[in-house]
Amino acid sequence: MLMQRGPFALAVVACVLSSTLASSAQALPSIHIVTLPVDSGAEAFYAADQGFFKNAGLDASIDVMPNGGATIAAVSSGAADIGFSNVFSLAQAFNHGVPITLIAGAGLATQTSPTALVVVDASSPVRTAKDLSGKTFAVDALKSITELAPRAWIDKNGGDSSAVKFLEMPFGEMAVALAQHRVDAALLPEPFLTRAQATVRSIGDAYPAVAKQFLIGAFFTTTTWAKAHPDLLKRFVAAIHETAPWANRNRAQTAAILAKNSKIDAATLGAMRRVMYAETLAPDVVQPVIDIAAKYHVIDSDFAAKSMIYAE
Repeated sequence: MLMQRGPFALAVVACVLSSTLASSAQALPSIHIVTLPVDSGAEAFYAADQGFFKNAGLDASIDVMPNGGATIAAVSSGAADIGFSNVFSLAQAFNHGVPITLIAGAGLATQTSPTALVVVDASSPVRTAKDLSGKTFAVDALKSITELAPRAWIDKNGGDSSAVKFLEMPFGEMAVALAQHRVDAALLPEPFLTRAQATVRSIGDAYPAVAKQFLIGAFFTTTTWAKAHPDLLKRFVAAIHETAPWANRNRAQTAAILAKNSKIDAATLGAMRRVMYAETLAPDVVQPVIDIAAKYHVIDSDFAAKSMIYAE
């Protein structure tokens, strides 16, 4: 005999289903990720939005931090499981004994698709690297890749970087500083490059002086966490490996997702040069960053990139 279900019975069924779904969601192991609201570190946002973390069997929580130093501090202290930072900062931290290990690549610097250029004011007489001798050059951080790449570019193109004064200032202030002639040149990345295109002129691409292709940023954890959570690590890496090719093929969708998770407006994202994401993590795209840091004495000595990439 078929019985009709009244409101109370239906409510009980709904409650049971809701409880079952909640238990299923809670059953996924959780990881805490910290990243930056920038194009090169945005894969975590894409993986969450597109369900790639869930596909890999992970319940991922993502927090945004102000800079790579903050993500390194959060992960190394155990406040977060996995983080994103620029490879230069990661190499410095590793060289100083911080027990971090790279687990997945993120944004790539490539000669064919530059996302940061050396610029001067549109009215500037400076045309070449050699013209920068005795001039002032703005970078966002001294003794970082944004200083060392221009140094290498100047030295390789007829100039003398030791005769250039490097001045630290936020990227957002550089175009105004150029217009006011407080600095003569700057290394300007996206999205600031697109925002300033009406007032600046490019005189070169500094990053190929480091290498034709190298890793800008990477996801990392501590060696202790990696050894203690091999299954979670594999799941995270699988999710990022699914995300990278998807992101490289779906620029419009990634722009919309990044706009929601950053201070970059949709119009700028639609116009600016976008980063390519590494689909594998290999020593040859990490080594150039270590080599340039050693060449200009930012780290004590050169070392093999393989030593800072996680291996089971």
